[in-house]
Amino acid sequence: VSKGMAKGMEIIGKKFECKEVYLSELMMAGEVMREGMEIVKPYIKPDAVKAIGKVILGTVRGDLHDIGKNIVAKLLEAAGFEVIDLGVDVPAEAFIEEVRKSNAKIVGMSALLTLTMHEMDNVIKELEKAGLRKDVKVVIGGAPITPEYAQKIGADYAANDAVDGVDKCKAWAAIS
Repeated sequence: VSKGMAKGMEIIGKKFECKEVYLSELMMAGEVMREGMEIVKPYIKPDAVKAIGKVILGTVRGDLHDIGKNIVAKLLEAAGFEVIDLGVDVPAEAFIEEVRKSNAKIVGMSALLTLTMHEMDNVIKELEKAGLRKDVKVVIGGAPITPEYAQKIGADYAANDAVDGVDKCKAWAAIS
């Protein structure tokens, strides 16, 4: 059942990427999947579904926008990832603590406000100070984010949109 719902999310994600559906339709599909998973969850054996990887997500400190992050979380779950969503206004310390605790191999950060982009750089520097940067891939996203900015701060990837970011995480998971 969950694989069927995941396929549906993959299809709607591709349609969104091709501009065949609107953001609101993508969000609604994600919400339907979440509700559907709540219904079937009691019938799925915990060891029957093995996540293809763990992803830590958060909107960086100072930013309270979460629509994009929430869409990414739903698409990642549909793709088979375990998602650890730290929420919004997340300080660097919380990302570091969660990487240590969860042993996740991917960290995703979002920022909608240009003023909060510098927090992504701060998180990456703190990952380096903690000796964890070499152990994780970092994907960043949000309206003001560019590949040039990702390169400047040492992130591994700047996602164009939710589907692009999820595709990159799937590619990384396939390698490890």
